Amino acid sequence: MKIVINTRLLIKGRIDGISRFTYETVKRMCVNHPEHQFYLLFDRMYSKDFVFADNVKPVIVPFQARHPFLWWFWFHSQVPRVLKALQPDVFVSTDGYSVVESPCAVVDVIHDLNFEHYPEHLPRLVRNYYKKYFPQYARCATRIATVSEFSRNDIHTLYNVPLEKIDVVYNGVSGAFQPLIEAEKKLIRQKYTNSCEYFVYAGSLHPRKNIENLFRAFAVFKDKTNSDMKMVVVGEAMFLAKSIQSVYDKHPYKKDIVFTGRVSDKGMNYLVGASYAMTYVPYFEGFGIPILEAFACGIPVITSNCTSMPEVAGDAAVLCNPFEVDSIATAMVTMYNDKSLYGQLLERSRSQLEKFSWDKTADLLWNCIEKSVEK
Repeated sequence: MKIVINTRLLIKGRIDGISRFTYETVKRMCVNHPEHQFYLLFDRMYSKDFVFADNVKPVIVPFQARHPFLWWFWFHSQVPRVLKALQPDVFVSTDGYSVVESPCAVVDVIHDLNFEHYPEHLPRLVRNYYKKYFPQYARCATRIATVSEFSRNDIHTLYNVPLEKIDVVYNGVSGAFQPLIEAEKKLIRQKYTNSCEYFVYAGSLHPRKNIENLFRAFAVFKDKTNSDMKMVVVGEAMFLAKSIQSVYDKHPYKKDIVFTGRVSDKGMNYLVGASYAMTYVPYFEGFGIPILEAFACGIPVITSNCTSMPEVAGDAAVLCNPFEVDSIATAMVTMYNDKSLYGQLLERSRSQLEKFSWDKTADLLWNCIEKSVEK
């Protein structure tokens, strides 16, 4: 079988979110299926680290597709030309963007439809592109893969795609995330929080991640407990992050909030693994990989009671209403005060984590690809 895969998000040193999904699944499929030929499409010079096996042929497709106009040019002009020239059995797009005409089967991985629910959080050109073309991509795909039952039902409901056309391929968690020994935790706390315990948030600083309400809840928590607990925010600013900055600037405990910016997987492992608990309370998420990263580090989790997060966390997290500051704050106070619950969550998280792995994800995506080419 000849398989073409959109891997334009694979950029060395910038593997997270959807690019993490791409890296972990494509690498495994290439290695596990040496009898098939894989063509990986990049929009710039690629790292040799992404040529995963001898059956991989990288193809550079100009130009760097990082703007709505260039998205259109890449997926509606350049990629169709490549598919016409290569005549593959299937085209796989791991980031949701796809083609509307193809000489072969198409598998589109649509991670979530956050832009349909919260379009105001995206720049106008970006949201207009998504809202115009993603419904077309979904309807034109032979099969769709997505990362949770929540997203599967959302795609079905909003785009009228039959459920039997959509496969769930849960995310996994990087092997880089491991529990720390006490000496390592101590060093990280000395470096970032003056040896104080801290809650950690890990992810992009995007409005739907609900950082503003998290900060407000942290202030309520501090008022109620009078503790020296800090908050460490690990991630990179994205669209419209000025609103987050505004809440931070007015925060009564801003000296207790630490921003680290973007860090490596190893750095993330240290920062999550040395924390008291993960506080991850978006009001919309297609999956929520940071929940699994915390579980892998042996750290309990506070997360939202909506969209995909209860599905991912199971009974191994304290759930709260992300739209209510008091609900988030109550969850933080509970996590801080109830040591018995804290221990129970750690036990449950180990069992919950066993349900997810990148090996399982890659196998499920491969099954989806095979179904797409069945006659």
